Amino acid sequence: MKLVTNPDKSTWSELLKRPTQTIEDIEATVKTVFNDIKINGDNAVEKYTSKFDGVTLLNNSVTEEEIAEAASKVDENLKTAIQLAKANIETFHSAQKTDRVEVETMSGVACWQEKRPIKKVGLYIPGGTAPLFSTVLMLAVPAQIAGCKEIVLCSPPNKEGKIANEILYAAQLCGVTKIIKVGGIQAIAALTFGTETIPQVYKIFGPGNQFVTVAKQLATQFGVAIDMPAGPSELLVMADDSANAAYVASDLLSQAEHGADSQVILVTTSKDFADNVSEEVETQLETLPRKDMAEISISNSKTIVVNDFDTALELIDTYGPEHFIVATENDDFFVENIGNAGSVFIGNYTPESAGDYASGTNHTLPTNGFSKAYSGVNLDSFQKSMTFQKISKEGIQNIGNAIELMAEAEGLQAHKNAVTLRLNDLINE
Repeated sequence: MKLVTNPDKSTWSELLKRPTQTIEDIEATVKTVFNDIKINGDNAVEKYTSKFDGVTLLNNSVTEEEIAEAASKVDENLKTAIQLAKANIETFHSAQKTDRVEVETMSGVACWQEKRPIKKVGLYIPGGTAPLFSTVLMLAVPAQIAGCKEIVLCSPPNKEGKIANEILYAAQLCGVTKIIKVGGIQAIAALTFGTETIPQVYKIFGPGNQFVTVAKQLATQFGVAIDMPAGPSELLVMADDSANAAYVASDLLSQAEHGADSQVILVTTSKDFADNVSEEVETQLETLPRKDMAEISISNSKTIVVNDFDTALELIDTYGPEHFIVATENDDFFVENIGNAGSVFIGNYTPESAGDYASGTNHTLPTNGFSKAYSGVNLDSFQKSMTFQKISKEGIQNIGNAIELMAEAEGLQAHKNAVTLRLNDLINE
């Protein structure tokens, strides 16, 4: 990790730059795939699955028999772990339910708000180098709690034309209604337009590589909503001499092993601590099965030494990390003042991997600084807030004149007439 000490604020923007390709680098490819699938449907999907995943499928829908076979092959201890994680995720997301909000804004004018589920949602589950069955839990559980009617899951097939057993087990455990063997840009395009075998959805969820991220952004141009622009994973750790250097190194590596384009950053007030963490990273890296991938990520990552907590906080908020770990002598300072972070992990015994799997919070989070404006996935992500109003005779008389005056001032006579006709009828009763 590159060591930077007390960087001037004028350099922060360049220093905190993510190691990602620009959208222009990949947008042309994404648009080509989208246009092809929009016109040619399943034939185009099959073509790109063959091209990008190296497999030709006779049927891209997962059958009940395949799900049952997959479930039988998942280790029983792992099933127990998945069930524990599911229970915690259910508990946390069920607690996010809100009651109907109702108020009489003035006599005779009743207004209320209710949550309604998004009926059709698409879940994208990366397969690639690490089949993320945990993401199935993070997306399907709140979708089910919200009451989504169609939950369509897409995940890329391996060379044998199969989806990981653990993904299929988690999907059937969480009420997914349809599972499709398709990944990458072609999965997002198919969910956007619909094909002969893949349903069109109203909103697409899930992380992915930069091609998937751009594809999701393009989907919004065709009227399909997305959870957020969630790209390569990232982690920022704020730690001082009170923290455990081995723990911090393990957290940095846990994100670095996601992929070569992942980024990890350590911010600290201690040069000695930074050196200790660097040594631990090198030691622990040697034992990792995904060493080569993590090594590339670490080479793109930085350790930043600053003088004080105030500077650290300002730098962290400027970066807006997806995951933020704080392990200092005064964690409360950061917890109470942090403004931009997807999810926060507090203290020496709260590894980021707890949130990735089983604590209950959601791990689908905004990256690339989008935590400055976006929330991570939560129950509300699968719902819409609908407002209602009911006005009585007394109510329209109380509010009517204000509406007439405002409509007339905006030059919208028909708006005014809609009130005036009612008021005149009431006067003549």
